[in-house]
Amino acid sequence: MDNIFIQLAIILGLASTLGYIVVKFKLPLLIAYLVGGLLIATTAIFDPRASEVLHFLPEIGIAFVLFLVGMELDLREIRNLGRPIILAGTLQIIITTIAGSSLARVLGFGIMESWYLGVGLSFSSTILVIKLLIDKRDIGALYGKLAVGILLLEDLLAVLLLVFLTASTSIFGLGLQQAFPIVALILKALLLFGLAISLSKFILPTIFRAVSRQSELLFITALAWCFIYISLSIFLGFSVVIGAFLAGIALANSPLHYQIQGKVKPLREFFVTLFFVYLGTQVQFLDFSKIYPLTLLFTGYTLLFKPIIFLLILGIFGFRKHTIFQTSLNLTHISEFSLILLLVGFQLKVVSQSALTTIALSAVLSMIIASIMITHSNKLYKKLSRILGFFERKNFKHFLEEGSSDNNLRGHVVLIGGRKIGGELVKLLKRENIPQIVLDFNPSQVEALLKEKIPVLYGDMGDPEVLDGLNLQNARMIISTSSSLEDNMLLLEELKTRKIDIPVIVRAESADDAKDFYKAGADFVIIPEILAGDFLVEKLKDQIAGGNFFKDRPRIELERLSKKTLAWE
Repeated sequence: MDNIFIQLAIILGLASTLGYIVVKFKLPLLIAYLVGGLLIATTAIFDPRASEVLHFLPEIGIAFVLFLVGMELDLREIRNLGRPIILAGTLQIIITTIAGSSLARVLGFGIMESWYLGVGLSFSSTILVIKLLIDKRDIGALYGKLAVGILLLEDLLAVLLLVFLTASTSIFGLGLQQAFPIVALILKALLLFGLAISLSKFILPTIFRAVSRQSELLFITALAWCFIYISLSIFLGFSVVIGAFLAGIALANSPLHYQIQGKVKPLREFFVTLFFVYLGTQVQFLDFSKIYPLTLLFTGYTLLFKPIIFLLILGIFGFRKHTIFQTSLNLTHISEFSLILLLVGFQLKVVSQSALTTIALSAVLSMIIASIMITHSNKLYKKLSRILGFFERKNFKHFLEEGSSDNNLRGHVVLIGGRKIGGELVKLLKRENIPQIVLDFNPSQVEALLKEKIPVLYGDMGDPEVLDGLNLQNARMIISTSSSLEDNMLLLEELKTRKIDIPVIVRAESADDAKDFYKAGADFVIIPEILAGDFLVEKLKDQIAGGNFFKDRPRIELERLSKKTLAWE
């Protein structure tokens, strides 16, 4: 079973079969990948620790995911969220480490071993959260930006912690020369970040403009840039995660980032599958009867205790309860970094095999449960909404949560999503002087609409309180450009519950989704491919009849494509 092709056949065959089963039960595909890894580990079809497939390829998936996420983020928004990210991330690690190590001591672990376990429980998986955010198309939401920011802070602190563990003896002995690695690491971090920003402004735009005319060359150049910067990151002592993320940040303002994303996404899915299968294979079922009670306690602890910490801290900054709930829920599991940390402790002979096995099994179990909870987060929010009000700060809102709405609006159009298709609709409604109100969960989009004095609310249509601000009972029409099946179904159900009977237009990604929407009460469903065909037919009819649609069309389209997004600008 040492042949790489046989191993790939086993891994992908298992992932495909289990994936079909979990999709039937409307569960996230991540569960199939993790369970596939567990099956490989327990049946010993091949030795995962000697597998070249699982040793090298999964990390490429991490690189692609963070590379794409970096291209989606706006540094201005991260800067605006700096205080809550730093405070929530740092305090959570401190509190969870202390509480987690105390729990470990009560359960009979040694002092140093307990501290390792406490720290391990405090970190959450960056790759898991980003994968789920991408699947839900919520990477641009405020809670998505908060979660990603906190996770990247944790990754940076994790790198510092590893250096600290190796240099701790000399530091406590006040040996300056031996303690220098930590100071050097901070300086190198500033260099790595500053270089990415500088290159994004002065060098990369010229390079990517030069290669953009040939799509294959653009794709290869983008990959080259990604791996070059990852190599620099590793050379300076940082992880693949940090290097890939900064490589993406450097391309965030490029007008070509949509084309690059479209090319890289298929590769991402393949390598990410291997990553989660790899995580599943890290569990060893030695002394299972001894470790399973500990596993259940640690898993329960991270699923219940960690979110309460985030709810309390983020509530102080004036975020709405929907935002703090979604952010906290996305951070309720144990990270793959915890395995690395405990493995370091095991090699230093301060952590036992049972502790290592316990944290590995807890990490996989918490990821499976957390992924189910995150997938069904809107349903959970509805059930917990009243309790969550306790964590919400009264009479104060974070400025990114604010928007402008008019409760006196009558006969207005409610537009959900102000980017891409929604952006064109905003322009049309404004041009025709038709009253409108926009709901969007992207802070930068809300900011742009506010500048144009267009009524807008920040929020997610999965939050019933946000829907209250749209004055739905007095609207003439609702248009949702969101591609989320769950969100659009919740919208249609909410309208039925409120007995609001007005035309509703929603967007679907497939014919099956469209059928479900029509059955749920939608009046018209947008399917982009069909809509594009209808549009082209109409324009061709007009052109044949003597129209001039194609006159100066290349210039018009090039102007639109040169913008960073096709949103309202």
